[in-house]
Amino acid sequence: MTDDVWKRNEIASPCVKICVVHPEARICTGCYRTIEEIGGWSRMTDDQRARIMGELDARKSSLTKRRGGRRARLSQG
Repeated sequence: MTDDVWKRNEIASPCVKICVVHPEARICTGCYRTIEEIGGWSRMTDDQRARIMGELDARKSSLTKRRGGRRARLSQG
């Protein structure tokens, strides 16, 4: 028996299992997809997924990551 039975011919998910949503941009800081894209990923066509995958690098550069979290905010006040 081979694993070919279990293989799918679809584009891979960009998920890196670091699921933290940027509070303002509402984009995951791990994979750079929107909440809507993450939720609808399994229902998208291959073309829709490929288009999103092509946009992720540009999103990465536009996203400002938060630094310091709660501790940094409390020390400013």
